[in-house]
Amino acid sequence: MIYVLLFLSVFIGYFLALFFHRRGITQSAILLAFSGAFLLSVTLFELLPEVFENPSKELGLLIMSGILLQIVLDFFSKGAEHGHVHLPAETFQFPWMLFISLSIHSLIEGVPAASNDSMLVGIMVHKVPIALILTLFFIRARLGTARILIFLLLFAAMTPLGSFISSELEVINTYKTQINALAIGVLLHVSTTILFESSRDHKFNLAKLTAIVIGIVVAYFV
Repeated sequence: MIYVLLFLSVFIGYFLALFFHRRGITQSAILLAFSGAFLLSVTLFELLPEVFENPSKELGLLIMSGILLQIVLDFFSKGAEHGHVHLPAETFQFPWMLFISLSIHSLIEGVPAASNDSMLVGIMVHKVPIALILTLFFIRARLGTARILIFLLLFAAMTPLGSFISSELEVINTYKTQINALAIGVLLHVSTTILFESSRDHKFNLAKLTAIVIGIVVAYFV
């Protein structure tokens, strides 16, 4: 069921993108702000205390390594993990580097989702707007329905694959705390970047603030 839910979350985003596109809706910032707040809150409420049951400087180093890893992945994905695709649509080809960087990101976040229901929900909520924004970009770039679906199928499989590997490989279980610490860094970078980018030019936006507060409250009670 974990694998199915993680897989389907991407296609919820896909169908929402079709709905938005057909009705000329171009803004998904409120959904993105909610998902960023929810993901950040779940990471802080659930995963961080779990990892720091036995605190050490090594875990802090791994969290910083996760942040640095996500910065590198952002260079290749052009910000897709936090909902902003900055690739030139007019010269767009099949996005191999985007796919590889998103796959690494998704594999890592699949590890904590395998054993923590709250993290599972948080990552699902994160996947929906990312898939939505990717699909809208691909449609504008005229990538073609078949190629969009192939990309999304492969992308959707990566987080469940990370969860499967985490559950089935003993070596992953041996170093699960360390991998979760790395995942915390990745998720902290992604979620905080979403929140920072949801308030461009530092303008007050009541709708986005409300979405962020709702995301935090819902995450607390999940």
